Amino acid sequence: MGQEQKPGRRLVLGAAVLGAAGAAAVGTGGSALADDRSGQRGKDRPGKLPVPAVVAHRGASGYRPEHTFGSYQLALDMGADVIEQDLVPTKDGHLVCRHENDITATTDVADHPEFADRKTTKTVDGTPLTGWFTEDFTLAELNTLRAKERIPQTRPHNTLYDGRWQVPAFEDVLKWADEQGRKRGRPVWLHIETKHPTYFRKLGLELEPRLAKLLRKYGRHRSHSPNFVQSFEPSSIQRLKKLVDCPGVCLLDAPDSQPWDFVEAGDPRTVADLVKPEGLKWMARFADGIGPVVDLVIPKNPDGSLGEPTTLVRDAHAENLVLHPYTMRNENTFLPLDFRKGTDPNAYGDAFGAFKAYFSTGIDGIFTDNPDTGKLAAADFRKG
Repeated sequence: MGQEQKPGRRLVLGAAVLGAAGAAAVGTGGSALADDRSGQRGKDRPGKLPVPAVVAHRGASGYRPEHTFGSYQLALDMGADVIEQDLVPTKDGHLVCRHENDITATTDVADHPEFADRKTTKTVDGTPLTGWFTEDFTLAELNTLRAKERIPQTRPHNTLYDGRWQVPAFEDVLKWADEQGRKRGRPVWLHIETKHPTYFRKLGLELEPRLAKLLRKYGRHRSHSPNFVQSFEPSSIQRLKKLVDCPGVCLLDAPDSQPWDFVEAGDPRTVADLVKPEGLKWMARFADGIGPVVDLVIPKNPDGSLGEPTTLVRDAHAENLVLHPYTMRNENTFLPLDFRKGTDPNAYGDAFGAFKAYFSTGIDGIFTDNPDTGKLAAADFRKG
């Protein structure tokens, strides 16, 4: 026999980190996960992630205001395999969990007269925004605010919990994850995103070293630590790769969009270029996976129904890249046309059918606002 080849990163992530549960059911491009030498095929092993994995998007945000401990805890209790955090900084350099630095829609800041003069207009990644921004508040000031539902018109039931929780500091999330991991006897997996890193770097609030320092403090900086780091800016993943060893994921938006760091650097490439084989090969030099919007995996037809899958799963797997697309939600308004039920846009449609369609492409996991639905759909898929 010739010299033994080293396994590719996707095989390492698949067999050693992601686990091989459900690998036999994975379709296109799934061969790298199919060889489970442990004899545990189809079983969720402690410390491993099943395939396909269910990533709780901002927690269980279909049921609780996003990025709150209520949302994170419910996601964990529902059995989510991984829980996502989006990170933005405060004025005094702390990392907090918000999808955006504009906190107008996700907190009660507008009800605080003492902060009325903080309302301002800023341009974030080329988009003008008027509101209140985390970088204008200290952590102590943010702690006086309460979180609320971001899309109350779509999820009025979530407004029941408005004001119940604060904006969580990321370090408190790490403490919570450690505590819950000890209680449950298995690690709590996290998917951690740097938001607008170029924008914050220009403000002197660089995200990557702050994130790396916390990951190291809590022992989550190693290659097999139970977390991913992710960003829509590839240069942020490149920077993190120099600071920590945990897997990095490049997030990808619409085909005609550009990562903002590309815009700033004058790089003409778009996401359409990055999902080509040469783009995937480039990302594989410093990233371990990609997080494409689901339309890059299965585009929609002009009428909004699902079309035919692209070759993205096959091509990414050829570069040993793990795929965690985003985002599945239960409501009709977010589902492809052929999986909607009735005329109420806020009513639930055939989410299970949509999950099955995406899982059938061979993806390694998916982000969802409804982790309980995702877990049931993933279990169904593994049964075949």
